[in-house]
Amino acid sequence: MSNYIDDLNWRYAVKQFDASKKVSDEDLQKLIDAVQLSASSYGLQPYKILVVKDQAVKEKLKAAGYNQSQFSDATAVFVFAHQTDFDAELVDSYIELSERIKELETGTLEGYANLMKNALLNLPQEAKAGWTSRQAYIALGNLLSAAAAHKIDACPMEGFEAAAFDEILGLTDQNLHAVVVAAVGYRSAEDETQHAPKVRRPQEELFEII
Repeated sequence: MSNYIDDLNWRYAVKQFDASKKVSDEDLQKLIDAVQLSASSYGLQPYKILVVKDQAVKEKLKAAGYNQSQFSDATAVFVFAHQTDFDAELVDSYIELSERIKELETGTLEGYANLMKNALLNLPQEAKAGWTSRQAYIALGNLLSAAAAHKIDACPMEGFEAAAFDEILGLTDQNLHAVVVAAVGYRSAEDETQHAPKVRRPQEELFEII
C-alpha cells in the first residue's frame, strides 16, 4: 500500500467521473469492508449504508441531487442513512451480537448494556438524531480514506434533497434518513479540478500542541 499521506494528497472531491470506467465488484467490496470497520460510539453503528449501483436508481438520485453528474456517472453511490430515533432494541441487538461473537454467556454484558441505555435512551429525539448523524459521518470518513488508499476516486456530497432520497430508497419506513452520500468511481481526464492545488489551513493555525 502506498504512503497514506500521499494518498490523502492525491484524493479530491471529484467533480466529473469517467462513466466508462467502472470500479470492480472486488474493489467495491474493499470499500464496504472498510466502512463496516468504522469506529462508532459504543460500537453501535446506528445507521445503514445503501450502495446504489443500479443505473435507473442513480438517475432518480441525480434528479433529486440538483442534476449533479456525479450521481449518474459514478460506479456507485454510497448513501449514509442514520436512524432518526431509537429505543432499547438498538443496544439489545448489539449486546446480543457481541455476546455471540465473543462466545460469552447471555447476560454477561448486561452492565455495559445498562450503561449505554442510561446514557442514550433518555436523550430527546433531536439529540438522538444528531448523535446518530455524527456516527454516520465517521463512517463516511473511513470510506474516503479507504478509497484513496485503493486509488478509487470519491466525492462526498450533501447537496441533495434528503426527503426525496428517503422516498426513492424507501428509508422513511425504516426509521432512516439520508444524511450524506459519497459517489465513487474514477476521475475523468476532463475534470480540471484534479489539477488544482489542495487548500488546507496551515498546521500552525489548525493545531495547538499542549
